[in-house]
Amino acid sequence: MRRSTRDRLVIAAIALVCAAASVSPAARPIRGLSLDILTALRWEVFGRKQDPAASPAVVVAMDEESLRTPPFKGAPMLTWTGEIGRVLSATLEGGAKVAGFDVVIPNSLEQSEIPLGDGMLGEKVRGFDRDFLRALAGGAAKGKVVLGEVLGDRPILPSPGQRIAVRQNIRPLNDHADSDDIVRRLPLSFTISGAKVPTMAVELASRALGAAPEFDERGRLTLAGYRVPGRVPNTMTLNFEGGADDIPTFSFADLRACAVKNDKEYFRRWFDGKVVIFGTVLDIEDRRMTSKRFATGIEGARSPRCTAESMPVTARSRTSTIAGVYIHATAVNNLIARNAVVEPGPLPRLLIAALIAALAAAAAWLFRPVIAFAAWTGMIVLGVAGATVAFNYALALPIVEPFLASLTALAATIGYRFVIADKDRRLLQKSFALYLAPHVINRMLSSSKLPELGGETRNVTVFFSDIEGFSLIAEKMSPDGLMELMNEYLSAMTDVIESHGGYVDKYIGDSIVAVFGAPADDPDHAANAARAALDCCTQLAELNASSAVFRDCKLAQRIGINSGEALVGNFGSRRRFNYSVMSDAVNLASRLEGANKFYGTTVIASETTVALAGQAFAWRELDAIRVKGRTQALKIYQLLALSAGLAPQQQTVIANYADGLAHWRAREFARAAECFGRSADIDRPASLFAARARELTQNPPGEDWDPIRTLQEK
Repeated sequence: MRRSTRDRLVIAAIALVCAAASVSPAARPIRGLSLDILTALRWEVFGRKQDPAASPAVVVAMDEESLRTPPFKGAPMLTWTGEIGRVLSATLEGGAKVAGFDVVIPNSLEQSEIPLGDGMLGEKVRGFDRDFLRALAGGAAKGKVVLGEVLGDRPILPSPGQRIAVRQNIRPLNDHADSDDIVRRLPLSFTISGAKVPTMAVELASRALGAAPEFDERGRLTLAGYRVPGRVPNTMTLNFEGGADDIPTFSFADLRACAVKNDKEYFRRWFDGKVVIFGTVLDIEDRRMTSKRFATGIEGARSPRCTAESMPVTARSRTSTIAGVYIHATAVNNLIARNAVVEPGPLPRLLIAALIAALAAAAAWLFRPVIAFAAWTGMIVLGVAGATVAFNYALALPIVEPFLASLTALAATIGYRFVIADKDRRLLQKSFALYLAPHVINRMLSSSKLPELGGETRNVTVFFSDIEGFSLIAEKMSPDGLMELMNEYLSAMTDVIESHGGYVDKYIGDSIVAVFGAPADDPDHAANAARAALDCCTQLAELNASSAVFRDCKLAQRIGINSGEALVGNFGSRRRFNYSVMSDAVNLASRLEGANKFYGTTVIASETTVALAGQAFAWRELDAIRVKGRTQALKIYQLLALSAGLAPQQQTVIANYADGLAHWRAREFARAAECFGRSADIDRPASLFAARARELTQNPPGEDWDPIRTLQEK
């Protein structure tokens, strides 16, 4: 009892320590992996959650197509400003709620001091940005334009003219990378000159919703009545969709051509009510690794096109990074749709990890390592499936922490069992294995009690075998040779018996006494004993043919099988005893083994065993006999083979013998001799009965003749 309590406490401690380690700061670098895996699994299992056309945010991409299309081909982006203003005006006139810039143009061509002729380049192109600045000023005046800036030691700001045009409509673009440099969250605000300033995504979402963002003293955001969840203070956890088509993307080159064509209907159809974000979608510039890294797609401007003046350009292959503009677009969608990811805090994560670790440790304690590992695998699969379903509703349950905690707990518990807890158990098993049945040892260890005298009544099948002519064999062989022969024979037969669920009770010289149905319950004990008998015959034939030990001494065996009630348990003195079986069923099995001498057979079974074994075996009724020590007659049967493996010749032998036995019992000895004689040349029992029938034909018995034969020998 004391040891059992100690073991439970140790297992509980293992689970808690493993769980605590999995949520400790040391595991922080891999903690975000749960989000990455869940994002990928949700994408694979559930696919796209909504039609991309329903996305609140759309992206205007300065993409590879734009870089290759005139008039932008070969021109730096600061020369694009006039066309950017044209597209911006067209989207706002098309009904866009607000437009934001994820791209920062920090300089203006008008500020260039490069010498050109008798002056400077900036002076020669004065007014170059006028259309762009007018578009910015007009949109900002209506609260529909927000420029971006990057905060830091060396901040990146829009050019002075742009800052004047939009006045205070500039918001930070900075994102939040975890310790593994992967973006899974986005800041909600920054403090600039003592004032709390919303980030670009928050600003765009608030203007689209027409509600000002509200921050409490802990930095938590409420927007239009939606309390934005966030495990890390002043951040929101991004809920990325899988693939590359969740946010509609339009090529800037195509929109510019559409604006030149003045196709206002196109802009109304695709931009009315949308949040428009201008940004770069290039192969190498502004690429970020996010929690979408296992579920990315091939990016490209695949929204319906307005013109055919430029050719779409898409990436050649999928990468694990995405363009930074999609981070802000995803955040806008999450805020408007109110589906930012909810992450459990430290305590719930610890409890979940502890629960899974405890289950893994319990499995390792209760089952063998292979079974425990299989149970742990099934538990992890079910847990990940449940977490995937929960993530479909924006709840990110941890999977990495429970995985690590449970795997460590599983290994630690197995190690504890092997090194400490099972040390005494293994010693006992090893010590008693040669003397007690495995089931008896296991029962003793499970109950923490030593074996004691006593038994119980069971319905069992007793298997009794003996070597034919063993005394003569023993006389001819040296003791060492005889020992080597018997050890190999008994080992081979024991393996066969135990492979069919039998328990070897004892060896008596060359004899084997085995029990089927005890100590382990076996409803098919008779059938298993019959199979063991057939396999023992097959195994002995192989030994005679191939074993070097049997080269000079070929063995033959006789087997008796009987079923019935018996007392099984520990028998002997109070200080020394054996697990054994006692009853008349054992004695009868011994008599049946001896009956093989008279009939020239190998395996004889009682009618009780035949009835229990079923139709899977080919039996032949040999005779009705009385054995020494019993007055009641019984029918005995020879076991020939499995029913499916019975040869046609054997079927003929059985039929002839059955006919002869029927005539024998009817006192028709001449006809009996004829039937037995048909198979006498190839069948020893038929030959013996044919001789007996011919003798009685010549010397008929009296009226008190009994067809039941009495065997006086054991």
